[in-house]
Amino acid sequence: MSDLDTNLFTATRDCINITQPFQKVAATRRLYQRWCRGELETTSRTRPEPIPEPGRPEQPRLVNPHKVPKRGFKSRQGLVRLAHAIAHIEFNAINLALDAVYRFREMPDDFVSDWLRVAAEESSHFEMLADYLEANGSFYGAYDAHNGLWEMALKTDHDVMVRMALVPRVLEARGLDVTPGMIRKLRNIDEHGLVQVLELIHTEEIGHVMIGTRWFSYACQQRGLVPSVAFVGLVKEYMNGNVQGPFDRVSRIRAGFTEDELQELVTMSMSRERRL
Repeated sequence: MSDLDTNLFTATRDCINITQPFQKVAATRRLYQRWCRGELETTSRTRPEPIPEPGRPEQPRLVNPHKVPKRGFKSRQGLVRLAHAIAHIEFNAINLALDAVYRFREMPDDFVSDWLRVAAEESSHFEMLADYLEANGSFYGAYDAHNGLWEMALKTDHDVMVRMALVPRVLEARGLDVTPGMIRKLRNIDEHGLVQVLELIHTEEIGHVMIGTRWFSYACQQRGLVPSVAFVGLVKEYMNGNVQGPFDRVSRIRAGFTEDELQELVTMSMSRERRL
């Protein structure tokens, strides 16, 4: 990525294309800093293109989610696999935040500011987890992973409203539900280093999902739609209502979910359990 390119969308696409994780992290931070300094112009020279696969290293190997190595809290290897799985989510989240900027060019500058900040924070999350892996004799890429987040990015690359509904508010919001329980288990086994990392991630991820809520509501208002009604309809249309509970009500409310939305999610998750 060249810091000489002053076009926001070209620079963002260059950043997405970077395959080496730590180079991507550094370039993402520079991109956000350059935006904050007013060094990037927002003239759209070309139309955004589909990105079947963003820049990523050859490892980890991407497999079916059911074949991802099991994580756990009862062994050092289980903890390392847990950290690796979360690191993979954070690495994907960098690309997802950058793609929102690259793709949805009709959105206001505040949208760019929000998602470039998210990308920079996800970069820090990835680095912290990579440091944990290294301290425990491992590295990012050591274990197989899956591609669920980016697959949803491809399904939603045609509409910012659909993207904001289904990526931050469904897939990424799942972290709000499961992270508090992981933190409690890690405290019980005195894994304080990973606890500190996950506490910071959880706090900032609430903010990231809130940003998704903000721009989903904005897109709905532009179209005269009721956000809570539109959200439930999109989850049913694109995911067949296939959402998994339980849900962390406190975190979700802080991230902008309404009580009606939470009740609909609970209903859909119970229906999913009956089908399984």
